[in-house]
Amino acid sequence: MQKRTSSSTLRSLVAGSDLQKRRRVLLIRTLLKWYYRQGRTLPWRNITNPYRILVSEIMLQQTQVSRVLQKFPEFLHRFPTIKSLAKAAQKDVVIEWRGMGYNNRAVRLHQLARRVVEHHSGRLPRKYDELVALPGIGRYTANALLSSSFHADVPIVDVNVRRVLSRVFWRMKTTVSVRREKEIWTLAEMLLPKGKAYDWNQSLMDLGATICTARTPQCPYCPVAKLCSSRNVMKKAARTRGQEQSMDGIPNRLYRGRIIETLRVHRRRQLNPGIIGKAIHPQYSTKHRQWLELLLAGLEKDGLISRTTKGTWGKRKIALA
Repeated sequence: MQKRTSSSTLRSLVAGSDLQKRRRVLLIRTLLKWYYRQGRTLPWRNITNPYRILVSEIMLQQTQVSRVLQKFPEFLHRFPTIKSLAKAAQKDVVIEWRGMGYNNRAVRLHQLARRVVEHHSGRLPRKYDELVALPGIGRYTANALLSSSFHADVPIVDVNVRRVLSRVFWRMKTTVSVRREKEIWTLAEMLLPKGKAYDWNQSLMDLGATICTARTPQCPYCPVAKLCSSRNVMKKAARTRGQEQSMDGIPNRLYRGRIIETLRVHRRRQLNPGIIGKAIHPQYSTKHRQWLELLLAGLEKDGLISRTTKGTWGKRKIALA
């Protein structure tokens, strides 16, 4: 069982002695130097437009950077401002989200835009409490906006930062081992170099995304390898199969995506469940009805589709919300 680390113990990791203080300074100096030379060039980096940063952050949730690089300019061309996004119909936003997956993110982004226009005069708020009150905004996204758009000295902890700081400051036994998220948030705040928080946050994320990766960390090429507590003790963990629900070996999340894609193709029509079932599963029959109903109910709950209530189940009409 992983032991809890108190705030005082965390402080000792970064500033408990002259040695630890020097280690912290060297870590920050070395990583920032590496970032200034080799940091990734991304279209949402080193800009201050809150809306563009928001769109990038929502897109980057559970989606590879390479895919977002393609979709980001397309989405902004269609919805260049938060007001234009708020005015759009939800189904048009979901259609424009095509290829990104996890379509409920598009729904929340659309809801957020409308909330900002209605309650904040079309401007994203600058206060943390107001940001996290918006749909789809958690601590990470709020701090990312505060750091990137408003130059606030706040930490950012995503999966990459959590992995990097866990490995640097603790002896991680395997590549899948990480410390508790709450601990990493506290540590990340202690490490912040005042006035350079944005660059520091980006450098940690870049290191985790390119070198200190989840499965195959490139320790020989790591700029802070000599300061890493896990370098010589961490072993590669065996891959494990998740318990994701599936049908015929295909995860349900992919079938959900197929349903949305089917409705996108028939954007002007309402379809009955049977047509959708045959479109997403080549061997669809009445025995799959319960499975399909669970998928449709989940999409409806997420606000992605709408269903008529009249008629028998098989004749009810379904469309993008």
